[in-house]
Amino acid sequence: MKAISIKKFGGPDGLAVIDLPDPAPASGQVLIAVEAAGVGGVDVMIRSGALGFPEGFVPGGEVAGTVTAVGEDADPAWIGRRVWAPISTSVGGGYAEQAVAPVGDAVPLPADLSAVEAVALGSAGIVAHFGLAHARFVPGESVLVRGAAGSLGIMTVQLAASGGAAAVAVTTSSPERGRLLRDLGATHVLNRDGNRDHHADADGSSGGGSGSDSFDVIIDVVAGPGMPLFFERLKPTGRLVVVGAVGGMPRADFGMTMMAAFQKSLTFATFSAATVPEEARRAVRTEQFAAAARGDLRTVVHEVLPLEEAVLAHRKMAAGEVFGRIVLTP
Repeated sequence: MKAISIKKFGGPDGLAVIDLPDPAPASGQVLIAVEAAGVGGVDVMIRSGALGFPEGFVPGGEVAGTVTAVGEDADPAWIGRRVWAPISTSVGGGYAEQAVAPVGDAVPLPADLSAVEAVALGSAGIVAHFGLAHARFVPGESVLVRGAAGSLGIMTVQLAASGGAAAVAVTTSSPERGRLLRDLGATHVLNRDGNRDHHADADGSSGGGSGSDSFDVIIDVVAGPGMPLFFERLKPTGRLVVVGAVGGMPRADFGMTMMAAFQKSLTFATFSAATVPEEARRAVRTEQFAAAARGDLRTVVHEVLPLEEAVLAHRKMAAGEVFGRIVLTP
């Protein structure tokens, strides 16, 4: 089968098309004929060499397609079903014509939801849902989504808005992206530093309002050196939860900013979907796929590219051109 391997860590050109033996499902696994593979921020970090994976690794953390075989202890009734499934980061293998995944994580897809739409939602939707829960978000609170133009940020915006947020602010790089995010539920658009972008404000005003105030909850997809500045945007008892690190690691002394605001009783946390029980992940994903099939939850696909164009996909990611999710199709 065809797959994409990391031949050399660093830039996108380190990716290469290779031939690999067809995989076989082990006990408790399903084999999926891949119809769509999502390109995510963690794939970029792996490709850069930042996470310590070996050369020759096949990236790709989520796929959708049809089950063609099952391993021992997996129900044969899965064969022929269209599913979405996560691919373990430690194992990899999503950028390929076939992939194996644990049967417990495979989620059947509604007939009206395409494989491309499924990978634009699958991983992002679950992190957005449980990330907001981890932040103890409740209706009536204000939310800031830092780094909202990717699929994870887009899903967080929608879920915060539909969950009754009093305001949903976003940070993003351009007024055009701000307009797209307002269509998805954002009420205020800020620049990447968290300041008001006057040209992209939802109500057309030039200042004031909840876009320039503090927030009850900040969901941070970026992290990086600029993260500590956002502690200053939290209200008393505010909570900042890091759900991604596309901007790299924060400074080692980032906690000093929180200590300086000791009397505000701020909370900092990280969140990984790996800490959510399998049954809870499956239940929420099933609900979200059904909502997307009904049109109640919007999937945003920036572009669909052939598997062989993985280098181009990563170039677009590196250039900051992507709004939503790039999807690879074998």
